[in-house]
Amino acid sequence: MRCPHCGSFDDKVIESRTLANGDAIRRRRECNSCGHRFTSYERIEDKQFMVIKRDGRREPFERSKIEKGVQRALEKRAVSQLKIESLINEIEDASAMFGKANHEIESAAIGEIVLEKLSRLDRVAYIRFASVYRHFEDIEQFVNEIQKLESK
Repeated sequence: MRCPHCGSFDDKVIESRTLANGDAIRRRRECNSCGHRFTSYERIEDKQFMVIKRDGRREPFERSKIEKGVQRALEKRAVSQLKIESLINEIEDASAMFGKANHEIESAAIGEIVLEKLSRLDRVAYIRFASVYRHFEDIEQFVNEIQKLESK
């Protein structure tokens, strides 16, 4: 593994932890050249999992897109990076289970999974994500979504 700090390939694994129901491994590493510590993730890659977009296009599932949306929703919220990583793993796992039969899932289903998981973790992040995902255009849509959230 290349060190992100100095570029050296000489490192050692300090700690390994299984994530996502055994489908991923998190490794804490230390560069033997510069001493920088960093984290790497290993996961099994199966048949290409496809996302069906709203316009009918199909594109490969990209975990990074979910990470970007979740990170933006949780920006400046008091949620640890470990909880965020766990949330993203849960979303990825739920998406894979939902589309397991034919290795496809609609983007709308992924969005609903993200909303459901965010509602349990942080309600402000839920509203932030919902406002972008559902294209809120006025304050009444925010109020309606908050009332639905409170009634749950």
